[in-house]
Amino acid sequence: MHRERHRTERIGWLRAAVLGANDGLISTSSLVVGVAAAKPSGEAILLAAVAGLVAGALSMAAGEFVSVSSQADTERADLARERGELATAPEAERAELAGIYIQRGLSRDLAGQVADQLTAHDALGAHARDELGIQEITRARPIQAAVTSAASFAAGASPPVVLAGLLPAAGLTIAIAAVTLGLLLVLGGVAAHVGGAPATRGAMRVAFWGVLAMLCSAAVGRLFGTIV
Repeated sequence: MHRERHRTERIGWLRAAVLGANDGLISTSSLVVGVAAAKPSGEAILLAAVAGLVAGALSMAAGEFVSVSSQADTERADLARERGELATAPEAERAELAGIYIQRGLSRDLAGQVADQLTAHDALGAHARDELGIQEITRARPIQAAVTSAASFAAGASPPVVLAGLLPAAGLTIAIAAVTLGLLLVLGGVAAHVGGAPATRGAMRVAFWGVLAMLCSAAVGRLFGTIV
């Protein structure tokens, strides 16, 4: 048997994983750089880094679960409505399905035959796929999205946390900036490659926003550190 694998199969977990890893790396690195710019003790920097990792991972999990659950609720509501319409007005639903296939280029007779056969096989599945655009491969999966986001955020936030625990405060900012930039280039390139996009463009795009976030955080830390 010929088995094809398409990149759309990765959409559910890939989006959450890429977002979580990038967010974990950028936000935690920016937090550490901003706090370090205020010149506190090494213990305070490490505490801020760990707190950022824990809070960020839980926040990402909660945010993904809520947002994807909302999408899943919408899908279930649409399917329930479609199920009711199939029970109360099957002929109208059959005509609607045939009309969709006519718009896609089939002749009226062939569209009617396709609608009849798909309705006999799995009427709700046909309407979910061709009318509502809901497919099993891209269905909302809240728990998967939440776990993936939390784990990837923690993984992305780990390098700056480890550096904050190992390095002295004096050279911490430069070290974190360099490591973060390198990791962002790798993450951006890998994510773009997995998604079928040019790796260089993806790497530069992620690196640009990461550097901008760290610069802004450092400026805020320096400003408020001087004032306080």
